[in-house]
Amino acid sequence: MSSAVCGRRPFLQALITTALTGATWTVQAQSAPSSAWHGQRPIRIVVPFAPGAGTDAMGRLVAGKLSELLGTSVVVENRTGASGAIGAQEVAKAPPDGHSLLLAAAPFTTVPAALPTAGYDPIASFAPVGMIAHGPLVWVANKDVPASTLPELVAWARQRPGTLNYGSAGVGGINHLLLESLESRTGVFITHIPYRGIAPATLDAVAGQVQLLTGTIPALAPYIRDGKLKALAVTSPERSPALPQVPGMKEAGMADFNVLNYFALVAPKGTPEAVVQQINAALAKVVDMPDVKERLGRDALTAAVGRPDELGRFLQRDYESWKAVVRKQGLKIEAF
Repeated sequence: MSSAVCGRRPFLQALITTALTGATWTVQAQSAPSSAWHGQRPIRIVVPFAPGAGTDAMGRLVAGKLSELLGTSVVVENRTGASGAIGAQEVAKAPPDGHSLLLAAAPFTTVPAALPTAGYDPIASFAPVGMIAHGPLVWVANKDVPASTLPELVAWARQRPGTLNYGSAGVGGINHLLLESLESRTGVFITHIPYRGIAPATLDAVAGQVQLLTGTIPALAPYIRDGKLKALAVTSPERSPALPQVPGMKEAGMADFNVLNYFALVAPKGTPEAVVQQINAALAKVVDMPDVKERLGRDALTAAVGRPDELGRFLQRDYESWKAVVRKQGLKIEAF
């Protein structure tokens, strides 16, 4: 063997050792966020609404289950304000290391669609992790309104422009934009009355101060059962198993009208793909648990975890559709 080859052997061995060490470090680096979860920093799920709200309850349900599956502490932090924008802004600016997640619900896309200065972009600022569940809302009217279906209500409103009042949870939220979407499709004018939350709007609908509103099925079902409010239609094309007697939007003559209240997890843009996939896989296990399925069913929700890219496409469609409604209606919203 030549002396040149012999002289190069230590160099080659060192090079191979360095390469192997580098390869090992690369694999470790890719899995670092998951190993860092164990016994070190907790994962936080930011809920952008107050404790006790439906979004908060969903966040705490998911946090507890993820903590068991991931073997680390998963905590809920409530960051309220600006119809959910404050919490979304905080997560958008958080380090993309897998330790900050946002519990996204319908306002996640409606707020920036209605207010371009909301401080975040639901597509550009976040990495989709996974859907948790979704379900339709329900159109309801005061019991004294002379309409039993949505087409009947539209016909009645067309004859009396502006005399019907519609209560919402606030400007720019899903309840508000649902009204704008109905108006853009039918040409009717119904007066929008924004409230600070859907609960006071519901009480005023029961009392007849406003005649129309939309809300989640669990929140409005007791009033529907008691005859205090009339269910006109659910906001999905088909009927909901939770209200099988109530028509869907297809029966109301608007088959392409499909608005879902949803719950999903998103992370800051740039969160490593391996971390996103690991949380997505754990989330799929969570919603497949019998007790979670039973809980979602009680809330008139369907478990819906899919791939992160599927959630990304859903959010993109939802965001673009609401922006189209805002443009068509000429909405000028300065603040919430």
